[in-house]
Amino acid sequence: MSRFFSSKFLSLTPYTPGEQPKIMNLVKLNTNESPFPPSQKAVSAAVEAAEILQLYSDPTASTLTSKMAEILGVTPEQVLMTNGSDEILNFAFMAYCDKETSVAFPDITYGFYPVFAQLYNIDFEEIPLDENFRIRVSDYLGINKTIFIANPNAPTGIALSLAEIEEIVKSNPDNVVVIDEAYVDFGGESAVCLVDKYENLLVTGTFSKSRSMAGARLGFGVASKAIIQDLNTIKYSTNPYNINRMTMAAGIGALEDEEYTKANCNIICKNREYTVAELKKLGFEMTDSSANFIFAKHRTVSGSEIYTKLREKSILVRHFNAPRICEYNRITIGTREQMDKFLNAIREILEGK
Repeated sequence: MSRFFSSKFLSLTPYTPGEQPKIMNLVKLNTNESPFPPSQKAVSAAVEAAEILQLYSDPTASTLTSKMAEILGVTPEQVLMTNGSDEILNFAFMAYCDKETSVAFPDITYGFYPVFAQLYNIDFEEIPLDENFRIRVSDYLGINKTIFIANPNAPTGIALSLAEIEEIVKSNPDNVVVIDEAYVDFGGESAVCLVDKYENLLVTGTFSKSRSMAGARLGFGVASKAIIQDLNTIKYSTNPYNINRMTMAAGIGALEDEEYTKANCNIICKNREYTVAELKKLGFEMTDSSANFIFAKHRTVSGSEIYTKLREKSILVRHFNAPRICEYNRITIGTREQMDKFLNAIREILEGK
């Protein structure tokens, strides 16, 4: 750190992104990216937009916003498009958390939540998952705090039902409840259908997973018109041209090819169930994932050993060092070919090869 760095950030522990190695021929199952390329409609639209990059992008993202609203069944005034879903989560921390209103989220969840809380010097409570890594709905009822819940959760992949989400939202009428649906397209129930019923609900999503656009950085939030107005106030006070022309165009192209998205999600779900079945045969235990990854541990071989030996075989998964989950690895679901390479490597590791 330089001597100019503000003292208020000296204790900040930044978020650690998943590794993005430049080594070729890796089986990359560590960052929950899609194994499939983006829709050709998205690519073509982005290429066309690149020809006029000398002009600023539309700060309102009006065409993209209207298309997103149409897909979700809400009005454009209920949608805000952002630079990845991290940006709208950031906006929510800025808008709805302060010294008077603290924040709560699970102790095992998306690692950016505590970073945002520390960044803005907000008191936060990490509510423990139960012994099966599930969120206890009762722990969030009437707690009078801004709540952030990833549903399905990460890195466990376990999803709450829509009824459980509604119970939490309904019991906290004076606080915003943020439901982070980064992985909802792989088996979860979206809470978007509740935004007209509850003025305190904000649902966030991303194009990174199901729409194969992790490198484009595009996310969104869905809520009441009033909440979207709040978040726009933050946006226009920080980064009004938050989405570049190429990403905006690619997003429209992706939304015009929803069949492609759904087909890819179906393949990933089938590959997930295939991989789960094969791992069980090999002595693994795992959570019940509704996401594009699985969270698994072996009965006798440590999580760190499996991670290290997979890496030696040019296969990357994500390992966490937190005490409760250090025996687990999070494995992104890829193509059937990738999953077979992963499974063969696991068999070799277990056989001592």
